[in-house]
Amino acid sequence: MTDTVITPRGKVLTKTERPRLHKVILVNDDYTPRAFVVTVLKAEFRMTEEQASRVMMTAHQRGVCVVAVFTRDVAEAKATRATDMARKEGYPLLFTTEPEE
Repeated sequence: MTDTVITPRGKVLTKTERPRLHKVILVNDDYTPRAFVVTVLKAEFRMTEEQASRVMMTAHQRGVCVVAVFTRDVAEAKATRATDMARKEGYPLLFTTEPEE
C-alpha cells in the first residue's frame, strides 16, 4: 500500500507501508505424538531441538502457541506445509494463521 504526500514546496513523496504480518499458530491436539510435533517444527520452521520442544510444550499446556511471524503468503505456505506433513502421517496436527495486531 502506498500513500502520496505533497510537501509545502510541491514535491511529491510516496510512502510505502510494510506488508501486514501474520502469525503461524500451532493448535494442540490429544493425538499427535510430541516427538512428531518437534520434527515438524524443526523441518518447516528451522527450529533447534530445544526451540521446537519449548514451542510444542507451550502449545500442549496452553492449547495454542505462536510459532513464528511472517508476511501473509509465507505464513500461509508454512502453515499449510506443516499441516500437510501431519496429514500424510495420519495425524490431526493443525497450524493456522492470523493477522498480527
